[in-house]
Amino acid sequence: MKISVRGDKIKVTEAMNNYVVEKLKKIDKYLDNPEEVNASVVVRVEKQGQKVEITIPLKNFMLRAEETQEDIYAAVDTIIDKIERQIRKNKTKLESQAKKSREVKGFVLDEIIEVEEEEAEETKIVKRKKVDVKPMSEEEAVLQMELLGHDFYLFKDADTMKPALVYKRKDNQYGIIETE
Repeated sequence: MKISVRGDKIKVTEAMNNYVVEKLKKIDKYLDNPEEVNASVVVRVEKQGQKVEITIPLKNFMLRAEETQEDIYAAVDTIIDKIERQIRKNKTKLESQAKKSREVKGFVLDEIIEVEEEEAEETKIVKRKKVDVKPMSEEEAVLQMELLGHDFYLFKDADTMKPALVYKRKDNQYGIIETE
């Protein structure tokens, strides 16, 4: 795999570059022709910490992930895990395509990690909850969300009387999703 590592508002040291390259080589085992694949890695400094973005374009789809942490090396470890999870998640899709041809869109079928039963069950709904949606202002909804320690809160907008959802963004700001 050809890997290009560049920094945005940060100088990428040789140690950082070597660490990223070493970790990304783990993905080679999933690729049919790794020497033909180009991976782009961008390291940025942001208010929340250091952000790593990896983009790997393949023949028919793209692997992409990003991670922000205080330590760049921890961010690289986490982002590699995310990309491997993307590969495992798409395993069933790739297997169905394998019936049409043994070469599966840039991947070697025999090398794809088996999805553990635990991971397969992650997509199942394991809990259902009914909530009493009360009319309140956006500010009250944010306060309720913070009091509960949640990342989102469903409420009825007091002005429109329609359901709305307030959520905490990665930049520690808030967003609102409104219904029509």
